[in-house]
Amino acid sequence: MDVVRCENVWKVFNPGTPAEVKALQGVNLKIEKGDFISIMGPSGSGKSTLLNCISSLDKPTRGKIIIDGEDISKLDENELADFRRNKIGFVFQVSNLIPSLTALQNVELPMVFKGLPQEERMKRAKDLMKKVELEKRMDSKPSQLSGGESQRVAIARALANDPVVIFADEPTGNLDSKSGKNVMEILKKLNADNKTIVIITHDKSIGDQTNKIIKMYDGKVC
Repeated sequence: MDVVRCENVWKVFNPGTPAEVKALQGVNLKIEKGDFISIMGPSGSGKSTLLNCISSLDKPTRGKIIIDGEDISKLDENELADFRRNKIGFVFQVSNLIPSLTALQNVELPMVFKGLPQEERMKRAKDLMKKVELEKRMDSKPSQLSGGESQRVAIARALANDPVVIFADEPTGNLDSKSGKNVMEILKKLNADNKTIVIITHDKSIGDQTNKIIKMYDGKVC
């Protein structure tokens, strides 16, 4: 079953001007349920642009992107915001945790926006903190966490609304090798539980740990 499908996706910046950039050029791609994929390529290859488009953060210039059976090009901005909240989990290079909240509260927050009852939110948030092996750090503020711990909280937060796919953009990029290894082990365990995970990385050692590698060059899938 396809979780994400791209059909002839183009993304052109500054079209029709001397500064025109064809960041994506006719990309066709399928991501199936349970995939653990890395998208790799040199700087300027289009991998981050592709991530933005297939995660619904940006719209392609033309072509079709279908996520969980829905053509997201037909959604308006409010519908896209709801779609992202309910269907997609994000992990970025920087954890972007809210400093004034505890780790547990950061994980709970997406469920607050979804409108889940407090008892359900707290139970799920605690379960997710255990899943990322941080049950002893639930009451810690972000400033009290290491970089690796913060990133694992960010992964738990990404799982809060049970997304159909998790997109991780250089999730180990700011971490030392030990912390990066811990983060990758968590992602592998999630994938073993049939979570679909897509990682953007320039690091071959990270790509080699995924089940599939998609290589990009000059806006095209190689």
